[in-house]
Amino acid sequence: MTTLSELLAEHTTMDGETADHLQRVVGEWQLLADMSFADFLLWVPLDDLHAPDHPDDGAPRAATAQFLCVAQARPTTAPTAHPDDVVGRRAVPVEVGQLRRAVLEGRICRDDDPRWHLEVPVRRETIPVRYKGRTVAVLSRDTNLSTPRVPSPLEIAYLGSASDLCQMIVDGTFPPQSGPPGSAEGSPRAGDGLVRLDVHGNVAYASPNALSAYHRMGHASDVAGGDLAATTKALVLDPFDAKEVATRITDALGGSPSTRMEIRGRRATMLVRAMPLRPRGDAAGALVLVRDVTDLRRRDEALLSKDATIREIHHRVKNNLQTVAALLRLQARRSEHPEASRALEESVRRVTSIAHVHEALAYSVAEVVELDELLPKVLPAIRDGATAESRARVRVRTGFGALPAEKATPLVLVLAELVHNALAHAYDPGAAGEVLVSPKRSASRLEVSVADDGHGMPADFDFETSKGLGLQIVRTLLRSELEATIAVSARDGGGTVAAVRVPLGGS
Repeated sequence: MTTLSELLAEHTTMDGETADHLQRVVGEWQLLADMSFADFLLWVPLDDLHAPDHPDDGAPRAATAQFLCVAQARPTTAPTAHPDDVVGRRAVPVEVGQLRRAVLEGRICRDDDPRWHLEVPVRRETIPVRYKGRTVAVLSRDTNLSTPRVPSPLEIAYLGSASDLCQMIVDGTFPPQSGPPGSAEGSPRAGDGLVRLDVHGNVAYASPNALSAYHRMGHASDVAGGDLAATTKALVLDPFDAKEVATRITDALGGSPSTRMEIRGRRATMLVRAMPLRPRGDAAGALVLVRDVTDLRRRDEALLSKDATIREIHHRVKNNLQTVAALLRLQARRSEHPEASRALEESVRRVTSIAHVHEALAYSVAEVVELDELLPKVLPAIRDGATAESRARVRVRTGFGALPAEKATPLVLVLAELVHNALAHAYDPGAAGEVLVSPKRSASRLEVSVADDGHGMPADFDFETSKGLGLQIVRTLLRSELEATIAVSARDGGGTVAAVRVPLGGS
């Protein structure tokens, strides 16, 4: 889907500040759509609407003006007037006149009679969007009239607050220019809880959800008629937060908007956002949106606790594996049989590789392993235990990226076995060389090559039938854990290269 910024860049010469203001309007307009029980469309002119009519052909400017719909919002509180996607469509002639009228008159204009759209009666109001004293776009508020509405107190409060905010868009005072584009993201919505304050800060109306939120915070009686700033302040446990939320509500009455704030009471947690209502510059009170997030925060805390527990488990597993490795290393040093000592040292290497993965997971918050950080620590250290005579070095290139733990652990073991095999068998005693581990990652798979510059494979070598324990481990892990493939071949210029291909799937 084409974004607002892309449409503005492609079809207009609008400057960045004006585009940012339209982004702020779009960031706030879901609130407007819900309180208006209507769809909102954002139309931008594709030419200068303030230019005079064409004198050469006599065609009125309204007939030749063009508008493009660059954004659309549907209400969650009422049936949509536009089940089809309007974004990217140019206004038809019957729409252009009303859109241009809103620009030229600088006021909210309303259809005298509903019009029919896809067999749905729709009433349209056009709202000029002003920025720095100039109309830069037009909002259309399209209401589906097919379902009659009962004028309940909630609907009256919604529509009254929406009308004030729409007038503030005409005035150029809403959304506030101080906040960044999209600053309303994550703030409470009208359906979460709405409180309308009069000019004195007393509650003129509180929606049922708002009342429930305040009751859960510990306020036993109705909030109607009371001073909301004082009521809210008395419910907050933290003295600093209590003073801050009261100040924000009071400042909104004076014309200063606020971002959302989270407050904690004895039994609940609530988000609060206060917005001034000053249509035509006249103080009309404030709109306070609230949302009970008690259960959400409890789930967050449970997830954090679970995540900390998992990381602690990884840390303890790593410590236990290191203890096992130390015991195996001690046993290898005391063994009088060289073959047994080598087997024990190889076990030490394998256990240590797994311990490194768990150490990485102990510091991960998403059960993923950053292989670009882990493998340069694990693989070069294998040289020390490969052969005492080997002078070959191990070099690891970057580009592995992150893998989930269930794939990272077997892959680290596979690469460790392949590197150890190369160090142990590709070079003559005392010979220098390099084992290069190179990744190549795409959206669908990770390819890793382990290449050495040694004397190459024996003529009768067959990877699939090799009885070496290390290669048996590689084959088992590739098939059962990674569902991966491997190809072992001679390397150009001498040596051997083992290419592992691991499918990434949805990881």
